[in-house]
Amino acid sequence: MAVKIDTVASKSRAQRAGILPGDILVSINGHEITDVLDYRFFETERQLRLKLERNGESYERELQKPQYAELGLGFETYLMDQQHSCRNKCIFCFIDQLPPGMRETLYFKDDDDRLSFLFGNYITLTNLDDREINRILQMRISPINVSVHTMDPELRCRMMNNRFAGDSLRYLYRLAEGGIRLNCQIVLCPGINDGLALEHTLKKLFELGESLLSVACVPVGLTKYRKGLFPLIPYNRETAKATLTLIEDFGERFLEERGSRVVYPSDEFYLLAQKPLPDVDFYEDFPQIENGVGLLVNLREEFREALEDLEALVPLEKPRQVTMVTGEAACGFLDSMLDELRRKCHNLIVSTIPVVNEFFGGTVNVAGLVTGGDILKTLKGKKLGDALLVPSAMLKAGEDIFLDDVTLKGLSAELGVPAVRVENTGKALLAALLGLPAPEEGGWQNCYEGAGELPG
Repeated sequence: MAVKIDTVASKSRAQRAGILPGDILVSINGHEITDVLDYRFFETERQLRLKLERNGESYERELQKPQYAELGLGFETYLMDQQHSCRNKCIFCFIDQLPPGMRETLYFKDDDDRLSFLFGNYITLTNLDDREINRILQMRISPINVSVHTMDPELRCRMMNNRFAGDSLRYLYRLAEGGIRLNCQIVLCPGINDGLALEHTLKKLFELGESLLSVACVPVGLTKYRKGLFPLIPYNRETAKATLTLIEDFGERFLEERGSRVVYPSDEFYLLAQKPLPDVDFYEDFPQIENGVGLLVNLREEFREALEDLEALVPLEKPRQVTMVTGEAACGFLDSMLDELRRKCHNLIVSTIPVVNEFFGGTVNVAGLVTGGDILKTLKGKKLGDALLVPSAMLKAGEDIFLDDVTLKGLSAELGVPAVRVENTGKALLAALLGLPAPEEGGWQNCYEGAGELPG
């Protein structure tokens, strides 16, 4: 498979060699180029022999360059071919539980090993074959993030509705034996893959040795749109506590034998079990924070540090009232986290309001799935103060738009108050609460230039 060149950078090595947009890149140093991983890996050599085609005629170019210097070729898509979609029909798949009428991209089921390495996406291994595994091993592509769910081959086939899902676990062993580092994810469904099944899974993962970096255990999310889908039940306080205990026990075993906890429950398990979240040291270097493991604890720690850094620089007083929205699950935790700020800033009034998720319904109660429409329903007619703070997790990456296509600007207009996007860091949250500009990396100094009086 060859790839079509879309652009050639001006004054690049490729342009100087006479390569043109529209040419076909066939191979580099005899290695066939099929996608971005092939191109980026083989492009790093100092001496290159490129085989290309133009108007059906083959030609070659030989180039010399510093190692890792780029050729200057661009392609129609980042991956240089189509994104690989998921072949499974998992009983817990969240995309199958989405309501109709949302953005088309939200219904795409990604299962692309290239995106696992490049962007941290999780893959099931069911899309791979021996050629792909050999390429990962040859290129030393690491780490790879894998959605495991269970290490019981038969149960994995049933959970994923894919007769090859169990057999694909052999790739997990091959990657581990080849020294590829692995982050794993387990979506737990009560009565299906928890309990004894989870014990079996964690024991098998333990056998992967030092290649296993981390394991995140997260509870299944269930919306109200499950008609015709596999009957699943949510976790309650008791079942969450039992599962949490099992996960923590295995974490202690890993810690004792390997010096690292490796296995972590997501924050949601602690909230469901109504147990306090661990201290910051529990999470070591937060290897699974993107999976909601230690996310709240990290925010709390950053917020405390930001408050300590800021304290000596805020001698002035100015009354201020703000409202912060969040999901039902973490509202109590966040409200308690703000108590220290309330004690220090007596003229600052902060209200944290949980938004009931009517859009998805079911047991969905996390901030990242709150929609603009539900915020409007919750806050319409309320006195919100000087600003409404909206966590960035509720908004599309790089755009101020919610899952239901309500915009932050539209939300602000409907509620009659500035709606402010707040990035998920303690410093950004504190700045937004105090009405300061977003702080620069490493310091607060830019916040005080023309900021005026602050709450004291």
